Amino acid sequence: MKKRFNLTDLDCANCAAKMETAIKKIDGVHNATVSFMTQKMTIDADDDRFAEIMKEVVAVCKKVEPDCVINL
Repeated sequence: MKKRFNLTDLDCANCAAKMETAIKKIDGVHNATVSFMTQKMTIDADDDRFAEIMKEVVAVCKKVEPDCVINL
């Protein structure tokens, strides 16, 4: 399943790159992109575990950029 999410308060391109790298390491994620310029994130992950994977994505993103909100 591939979904796109809007981001709020992503502060820098370096943080976006760190978030993208961390998300790609999550088990079940096929691909991920995080764009600082458009404030969007695209996740391609296993359909049957998507909700569980998104919880992990939110946790990982909070570690990198505590103020960033993923609009689910």
